[in-house]
Amino acid sequence: MSQSTPIRRLLRRPVANSESLESSALVVGAIVFVVSGIVAALWFWGSGDLPISGPGSIGQFVALGSATAAIVVFALARIIMNSRGNDGRGVWNRLDMPGVRLHWFDVAALALAHAIIALLGWLGIANLLEKSFTGAVVYSLAAAVLAGAAIAVTAYIVVLSAVRLTPMLFSVILAAFLVVGTFASMLSATDPYWWQKNLSTLGISDDVSSLTFNVTLIIAGVIVTTIAHYATAAIPVANERELRGRNLVRLALVVMGILLACVGLFPVDKFLTAHNVSASGMAIIFVTMVLSLRRWIPAMPRVFVLLGYIFVGVIVALAVFFITGYYNLTAVELVAFLLVFGWIILFLRNSGAMSSRLSEVVTTAPETQPSEQ
Repeated sequence: MSQSTPIRRLLRRPVANSESLESSALVVGAIVFVVSGIVAALWFWGSGDLPISGPGSIGQFVALGSATAAIVVFALARIIMNSRGNDGRGVWNRLDMPGVRLHWFDVAALALAHAIIALLGWLGIANLLEKSFTGAVVYSLAAAVLAGAAIAVTAYIVVLSAVRLTPMLFSVILAAFLVVGTFASMLSATDPYWWQKNLSTLGISDDVSSLTFNVTLIIAGVIVTTIAHYATAAIPVANERELRGRNLVRLALVVMGILLACVGLFPVDKFLTAHNVSASGMAIIFVTMVLSLRRWIPAMPRVFVLLGYIFVGVIVALAVFFITGYYNLTAVELVAFLLVFGWIILFLRNSGAMSSRLSEVVTTAPETQPSEQ
């Protein structure tokens, strides 16, 4: 008869197996619920009825509390994963690859990405609820309970994400982070006609919109450099030529990540040359990498290689439309932005599929029998 994991063993080995991980995530969520609920009760004490969104609202408190909880919980979860004597490390740590590991700045970038996703996600949900329940308010006690529950759910999800972190999950985190960060910057822009200029206009003011846009690009650049190592490490190589090609792809992705971070570090209104060089260089490297991918990595699926050619063709067509005045620069930048990062995310997934395919072939290959003479 099977028995559940004792509490004492759970505290010593919180990620030993699936049951321990789920129980640990629930314990973390319960602790966060109690702590955030108490803090919310003290914060809302004497406030009377609270709005759902806006300054001083329950939505604002939940967003800030969830962002804080996400950073702390993610960092602690990764520390536990890397601690010595952790018998769950081999079960969950699927980032162990030869010559590749998470650095402190990788963990910091991923923690901030989770925090910003939680922050902007809850702000968006609060705004949606505010419009759904027009004129509704929340009592202080109910607000404290709701805030504690929402922040606890965030902590629970972040624990599972941090422990089960895989190269495939990187693509989901990057996609979600870019979507919420970019749209939040667009929606909070003080100039409603920013789109008549270019996408970089979102980063030139001194408001929340520019901060959100620039920080999104910087953190996304760090995540892309992390993806570059894990995506290429999963690609099997058979000879020196394929190894050199894999290293070239890795270098190209790393440089693209650095240039993306530089686009956010150097706003176009203050560092015009550095900003344009970074953006143009990223596009040039992307086109070169896509066109050379079949030669650099011969084992890459042909469908994905063909898709890359199509993406480059669309970008070239958009550039022609801009030169002829058919499209404005913002439309070209938005579509090119989606295509480039869509390609990077798909590259990560295809490289992971290549590694899985090789493992399946090795596992299922029948033993060869000596031929009879």
